[in-house]
Order: sequence, then C-alpha cells, then structure tokens
Amino acid sequence: MSIGAGVPRDRAKRLLGGRGRFVDDISMPRLLHLAFVRSPYAHARIEAIDCLAARALKGVVAVLTAAEISDAVASWRAEHKLFPTMAAPEQFALATDVVRWQGEAVAAVVAESRAVAEDGAELVAVAWAELPAVVDAKDALAPDAPRLHDHMDGNLAYTAEIAAGDTKAAFERAGHVAEEHFRFHRHTGVSLEPRGIIAEFEPSEDRLTVHQSHQTPHQQQDLYARLLGLPEHKVRVICPDVGGAFGLKHHLMADELVACVAAKLLARPIKYIADRLESFLADVHCRDHEVTARMAFSASGDILAIEVDDLFNAGAYGQYPRTSIAEGNQISRLTGAPYGHEHYRANLTMAFLNKSILGHIRSVGHPIACAVAERLIDLGAAKLGLDPIELRRRNYLHGDDFPRTSVGGIEFEYLSLRDCLDKALAMFDVPRFREKQAALRAKGVYQGLGIATFVELTAIGPEYYGEGGQHISAQETCQIRLEASGLVRCYTGATDQGQGIDTGVQQVVAATLGVPLEAVEVVSGDSALCPVGGGSWGSRGAALAGEAALRAAATLRRNVLSIAASLLQKDPADLDIRAGWVMEAATTHMSVAEIARIGHFQPYSIPDGIAADLTVVERYASKDRLFLAGNGIQLATIEVDVDSGIVTPLRHLVVHDCGRILNPMLVREQIRGGVVQGIGSALYEELRYDNGGHLLTGSFADYLVPMAGEMPDIDVAHIETPTATSQLGVKGAGEAGTAGAVGAILNAVNDAIAPLDATIAEVPVTPPRLLKALGRI
Repeated sequence: MSIGAGVPRDRAKRLLGGRGRFVDDISMPRLLHLAFVRSPYAHARIEAIDCLAARALKGVVAVLTAAEISDAVASWRAEHKLFPTMAAPEQFALATDVVRWQGEAVAAVVAESRAVAEDGAELVAVAWAELPAVVDAKDALAPDAPRLHDHMDGNLAYTAEIAAGDTKAAFERAGHVAEEHFRFHRHTGVSLEPRGIIAEFEPSEDRLTVHQSHQTPHQQQDLYARLLGLPEHKVRVICPDVGGAFGLKHHLMADELVACVAAKLLARPIKYIADRLESFLADVHCRDHEVTARMAFSASGDILAIEVDDLFNAGAYGQYPRTSIAEGNQISRLTGAPYGHEHYRANLTMAFLNKSILGHIRSVGHPIACAVAERLIDLGAAKLGLDPIELRRRNYLHGDDFPRTSVGGIEFEYLSLRDCLDKALAMFDVPRFREKQAALRAKGVYQGLGIATFVELTAIGPEYYGEGGQHISAQETCQIRLEASGLVRCYTGATDQGQGIDTGVQQVVAATLGVPLEAVEVVSGDSALCPVGGGSWGSRGAALAGEAALRAAATLRRNVLSIAASLLQKDPADLDIRAGWVMEAATTHMSVAEIARIGHFQPYSIPDGIAADLTVVERYASKDRLFLAGNGIQLATIEVDVDSGIVTPLRHLVVHDCGRILNPMLVREQIRGGVVQGIGSALYEELRYDNGGHLLTGSFADYLVPMAGEMPDIDVAHIETPTATSQLGVKGAGEAGTAGAVGAILNAVNDAIAPLDATIAEVPVTPPRLLKALGRI
C-alpha cells in the first residue's frame, strides 16, 4: 500500500477482538496494589496523620506519607525559561503540610489487593484544619484573597501582553465594533482507559521498569530517573496498548510517581489504576478561561484591530514538566489568526486557584481562540449587515500574504483558507438551508448554522521546550532493521494511543523502501527498545516520526540497492525495488529477502566499500520554525428546543488542510473523534465546583459526555498543501476536529436564537444557561 491509501489501523482487529494488553491486564509475581488517601478539602492544613489502624489491617504492607518518602524522591517546580516571570511553587509527590485542591494525595496505602488498599485508606485518620479556598480567578486576585502559597505575595501566577500596531487608534477610527464577554468552563479529557501504572524495581541492579498508560515513554524515563535519583539507563518505561490519551497522559502525575517510589522502597511491583472519581478529581483539567474581546471593523467590513483580555483560571500549581502556560499563550497568539489585520493586543492574566492542576488537553487553547474570533466575526457581520461567510472571505489571509509572521508572533508558511471555504460551500447548500430555516422558524422550530475558521498549530519545534529548559524531545528518530527473513522491523519514538500512527509509519516505510505493507512491523512505546523521541502529542506523530521513517527507509533502500548492484554487476541507478523485488525496468532480478539473507549470512560476498548496513538509524528535527500551521473550516447545523433548552446537533462538516495525507481513512477518523470531543466541550462537559472548591461532577451521572446516538453525521474533506519544510510534506491533524467545533456550535446556537433577541457566550451551552439566555428562567 502506498502513501495516501486508506488502510485500517494495524492494531484494530486485535483490539476489537478483545485481545488488547492494557496496563491493568498485566500481572506480576508478588504484585502489590496502591490506593490513596486524598484530601476532602480544597484548602486545608494537615495537623496530623494517624496510620496505625491502617498499618494493622491484614493485607496492608505499608502506609506512606510525605515523611516516609522524602528521602526517596525529589520535589519539582513547573518552570519554563521562555516565561521567566511565571510563578513555579515547589511540588511534592505527597502533600507535606498543606493541601491546595480537593483530591490532592496525602498518604498512600500499599496492600495485597486494591480492595484491601482502599480499606486501609479508609482507616488513615487525618486531622485537618480547613482553610479558606479560592475557586475563581477574580476572587483569587483580590488584594485580600487567601493565598495558596505563603511565599508568594498573592495568587497571580503570570501576566503578559502581546501587542502589535496601535489598537487604540484603530478602534477610534472604526466604523463598527463587535465585542463580547465569554466564559469557557473547565473540563477534562476522559480517556476510555483511565491512567494506570505498574512500577517494578530490582534492587540488585538498581533498575526500575515501568509499564504505564502514557504518551511519552522517553520523557517519563528522564523524569523518573531524575526525581528518584537513578541513572537514566537504569529506567525503562513501556507503554503497552493505551486506551486513549488526548493529552491527559503526557504529564508527570504525582500519584504515578508515588507508585515508583513505593516499588523502590518495598522492592516489589506496585500497580495503581485510577478509578473514575479519582480521574475527575486528580487528572489534569483544561480550559477554564474568562475572555473579554472586541474586534474593530471599517465601514466596508475590513478587520482593523482585535483586543483580547484572557483571565486564566489555572490550578493550584503549574503542570510538570510542560507548565500550564500553553493554553493561555495559545489563546493570546492565535485569536483572529486566519484574518489580515495589523493591530492587535492580547493580555493574559493567570491565577492560581484551589482546583486540580490545569494542563494540556487536545487542541490546547485553540478552541477558545477560534470561538472568540469567530463569534466576533458573526457579531460584526450583523452590525455591518453583511453575509458572515463573505465577511470571512473578505478578511482571510491569502496569496501574497504568505509567508507571514502573524500579529501574534506565529510564522505561517501558507494557509489555504479560501480553498477550504470554497470546498465547504460546495458540500453544503447554504441558500437551501436558509430557506428551510425560515420556513421552520415560522412554525416555531429554531435551527441554526454556524461556521468557524481555525488555524491549527502542529508538530512543535525544538525551540519551545529546548529553550524552555524541559527535557522534552522535539525530534524523532527511527531505526529500521532488515531481518534475515526479509521482514522489515521499524522502531519509532512515536507512540500509538488509538490514532493509528503505527500504521502511518508502516505505510511510509513500505512505500519508500518498496516492500509490501505486511512486510513491515512497527515497534513503539518502549524507551529501551525504541530510539529517543517525543512520543505522540500536539499533532506531531506523522509530521516528525513520519519524516524520520522516510529518511531511514530511504537510507536502507540505498543500501539494499547497493548490495544488489554489486551482486548483479549493475549500476544502482538502474535498479528499483517494487513489491519486495529488485527490478531493472521490467526485469525481476532478486528478492529483498534474498539480499537480506546474503547480508546477514554471507557478508563476505559483498565487496568492500559497498554500503551494506541492514540496520539504519535516521533522525529528524525541524529547524527555524516553532510550529507547522494547518488550517480548516467547520460548519455546524443544530436545532434548539426553546422550551427545554436542549441543543441537538444535526450535521457537522469539516474541510481541513494538514499537508500531505498519509492515510485518509485514519485522518478522517481523527477529525471525527476530535469533533465529538469539541461538541462535548460546547454542549455537555463541565467540571463544576461549589464555592468551597468541592467537585460536584465526580461521575458520569453528573459529568456528561457525548454519546454516539447524540452525534450528527460528520463529513470530512481535505485540501492538501504539503509543507516545504520536510520531504514528506506532512502537517499534523490530530487536534483539528476539536479546534473549530466549539466555535461552530456556539455560532450555530446563536444563529438559531437570533430571532428571539437572545445571545449566549458561555460554554458548555447547557439547557439552564440557554433557557436563562432566552429569558425562560
């Protein structure tokens, strides 16, 4: 199968047959289980911890507190050198004297079974002194607000301004100004498989082996080595089948680190699997922004300027090792990115709160940046009396605008915005929908159409984390080995959590080398076996790992042809490899398997000076670019029941440009999955807290996720504009569906309720919020 063919995921049949091997499926001799004592308070002082009853329980092996593990594990700070003024309070594997969010762990119980460990945790008696909690950024930044961290003057974590041009003058001369106050509430990633880890320590070798449901094995190897004081080569991290991740699983989580500490202290394997309540409490969260924005237009409809003020409700600490800043940074730099304007100002204010740590979940910051700008475009179109679709087209960056450094400081090689819009309009008959919409409104049925144009920043370059001081690889390395049997074994640093990157890499290797797809096996997710790479996150797998695989396969191909040419007394330039055979024009000479046999067992028959290595390694690290920018447009139609406040998605359309497409089937499914998550954010998912910082949505009875029966048909089409920064020409695709869905749904809802003189700018758009906006409650 060549690059560009729609090939099912390599793992799909095995997983659908129930033969997946996830962390919780793994068992080992002498395995112990871990449960945590977590704070019921959002903010409290730990006066005392009594572990006697828990330690006396039959089956309990150990009860660990911060005091017991302090010499075994180091603390850490979420620092980033590109943001030197960002506060980075010290963090510990278990809370020491104060807890700062409900669910923060203060003790760990190790037992012969999970049930006994949980029973033991119930017996740990903690004397608490509850402290005042702050759960809203405005309250947290008040001069008299309770401080989360005593060494700080207040709760301000970070503030920054990005400015270009003169927005003040631009707004003064504007013919029209659209402005809105937005609230994007907190949610999380909700992977099908929760977080899980098994840590095994061999004291005679000072060696730690970890099986973990994670996206970045080499990152975790580095972190565990440094924090546990182990040589890095003595730490191995294996990521078996991973049941979804979405950014949840590319951070350091304190409870998972405790499992490693316990394994080292007890010299027995330790298993920890987060239950769903723990997931809602202790997984990293995302979004939680309050944004005030305005857009200035000329009288004819040109965008003159944009101003954005983002109040970022962060957690109690920064997320480690990447920090929590990226979401606010992306909003500041991406709002209005598809449009041509020269005057821009974005203010970011980030506050620590008594809530769980906020991290990087799929499409970091993009949905908010997109939704804010796209809503302002629609509001501006209404004021101008213009078609919102044509207002977008009028202001899109296009043609000679590229290459361009945006007013937000992002470099754009090229954005195919008009092409995506044209293709979307060819697939969806807008005039016909408007006719139907008007007829239904006359009957009291309210449907709406929403459009959102988005830019997707993918495949982050080494400058961001490298300059930031984090040990996070932005390069990818690929090792390819031609076995004696003729099988090609490919080892990649990218990891597969269900998105199908293994299959994409397999296609690149097979097509480049000239062998059948089934002759290539991809091995990933093992820090000891696989070459150093960054794993899979930030829509980077195909763009970086695919390019490394192409280069390695090309090198191996040259070596195979060199060997064949020496044996056949031919010029390598006259030879080709097709379907696993060395060919000269229409003549078949010998199989790749035969060359492999000779290379492995009869190397003496290959003349000196011939490149005959059958194991090759190539790496790829981009240079002089921070991101690869993809782009696209989403179109959503919905129906609002104005009596119940329920929003029903009807149809969703995405046209996307992610450069050259390795596997259109898998890219379409990535887009559809991302759209579903975006619809969840727009309509259903919310982590709600009371004023004391207590989570109110700790189960699927309270935290709603989109179900298959509620989802619309999702049509996906593509424009292909290969990037010139690599041979493969691929950009990222994994987050595009999420990036634009919130904006499209929000605009569709507002389009539906426009005849009722109502608007809404708060997501998720729940029935109570919508009924309030409609004046029904």
